Amino acid sequence: MRPVTLDGYIGQQHLVGPGAVLRRMIDSRRISSFILWGPPGVGKTTLAQIIAHTLETPFYTLSAVTSGVKDVRDVIERAKGGHFFSQNSPILFIDEIHRFSKSQQDSLLGAVEQGIVTLIGATTENPSFEVIRPLLSRCAVYVLKPLGKDDLLQLMQRALHDDIVLREKKVTVSQTDALLRYSGGDARKLLNILELVTDTDTPDDEILITDQLVSERLQQNPLAYDKGGEMHYDIISAFIKSIRGSDPDAAIYWLARMIEGGEDPAFIARRLVISASEDIGLANPNALLLANAAFDTVQKIGWPEGRIPLAEATIYLATSPKSNSAYMAINDALAFVRQTGNQPVPLHLRNAPTSLMQQLGYGQEYKYAHDYEGHFVEQQFLPDGITQRFWKAQPNAAENKLHERMMALWGERYK
Repeated sequence: MRPVTLDGYIGQQHLVGPGAVLRRMIDSRRISSFILWGPPGVGKTTLAQIIAHTLETPFYTLSAVTSGVKDVRDVIERAKGGHFFSQNSPILFIDEIHRFSKSQQDSLLGAVEQGIVTLIGATTENPSFEVIRPLLSRCAVYVLKPLGKDDLLQLMQRALHDDIVLREKKVTVSQTDALLRYSGGDARKLLNILELVTDTDTPDDEILITDQLVSERLQQNPLAYDKGGEMHYDIISAFIKSIRGSDPDAAIYWLARMIEGGEDPAFIARRLVISASEDIGLANPNALLLANAAFDTVQKIGWPEGRIPLAEATIYLATSPKSNSAYMAINDALAFVRQTGNQPVPLHLRNAPTSLMQQLGYGQEYKYAHDYEGHFVEQQFLPDGITQRFWKAQPNAAENKLHERMMALWGERYK
């Protein structure tokens, strides 16, 4: 079912649709190194193979799970020979590049910088955490999204008509809600579910796919549609949402599922730190301290004892009061900055390390807060003409106190 051209590729129109960045790159037949970041089953590997097929470029594949530094160097040596027979550098596709160690990633740097290979990496993890900075600076990062309802339905129809096995069966789809819900935006998962629900010993019988049939088959075979471990994203989502929803029992259950399933403890700890900032935030600033402490402790003591600080942090976060005011504030500020552009810093807030800057008025009339009663004096800190409020306190004990303080200092601005 894997397409070989963009015409057969489903989803990711923001990257491969008319005029989109990867479409323009492919149409120009010249590509540069990049990393595809997105959840499982959304077309990362397929897209890399389509690019190589379209450009008729030598294509080398490495899996970060099974390859070492020697494998990387061997591929680079082979790529040096293939470079002379193609307009473009050979493509080196590395699946799960986030699993490459620092030394393995270092071994790629020279070849990428010299153009010996064009690197296409695929990862389900945030590249800014998992890819070394020198390599990341040489690659663009493109984010792939979970497939939408229309994408999945299109894929389902194609599978029923084009797949050699499915098209010989008498399959009718009357309901799709369960198919879409269990697929979760994952093409591979959808195809595995279709295979499961149409798997019957009597091929001449008609098969009617309903929500009930899908649910029953998946309950009987709970892991049949999760061959590649894609439940990873479903469970971490349930884990974070249980913390956000203040349900410590559900949160600790999903934590146990991840531990029992062999999840990377650093991944769990990192998500706890994010949740502490995003979902608890200023309602209980100690949550971030405890989550960071748990992260540090897990790194120090390892497994299996590391499960205990993770459990402690999970329960603490789930039982803490919740606020996303910091999360909302930075999102609003980023949106405002993108809309208004680079506004100049007021002169009185600028440093004046040279005499010329002093003559130009840099730093003049700045009021040093510690010279005033209460270590505060009202003055302008935003660019000229901007009076926007970004942080808005939410109704909880901690933020009520912060808001009262801002009201006392700034008056009408915080009403």
